[in-house]
Amino acid sequence: MNASTTLRAMTPAEFAAWREAAIPGYAADKVASGQWAAPDALALSAKEYDELLPQGLATPDQHFYAIVDAQGAPVGTLWFAVKTKFGAPIAYVFDVRIDAALRRRGHARATFVALEGEVRRLGLRGVALQVFGHNAAARALYAGLGYEPTNISLYKAVG
Repeated sequence: MNASTTLRAMTPAEFAAWREAAIPGYAADKVASGQWAAPDALALSAKEYDELLPQGLATPDQHFYAIVDAQGAPVGTLWFAVKTKFGAPIAYVFDVRIDAALRRRGHARATFVALEGEVRRLGLRGVALQVFGHNAAARALYAGLGYEPTNISLYKAVG
């Protein structure tokens, strides 16, 4: 585990760069999961981001972080919202990204450990997230961190 990975508030410039990368990334995941058709995906993704973040970085109850290494260099990003689930206020992770060239070095695991500290600091009761079925690496990470499924959606194409 990379214990030196920490979180710091995302700057406006980092937010703009994150959003520019996140929208096509989310669109690609929705296409890969079979939920959206490729021609519509980018527009649908942008629409969802616009609806979720009408005030951008300043949208209430939304928390954006740069994930940084021991030298303070950015290695990824994290976005969560404060929501009520399971009868309590929780952090709902919408997006976590580690730069592709820096993966498999413990940053993701350390990010979720750091996130637990933020959750406690904010007085929240837990962390929830959704993971795409095709993302086996993320599913393994979350299982290893003690996350348990609360709902499982299944689909089978026929015809």
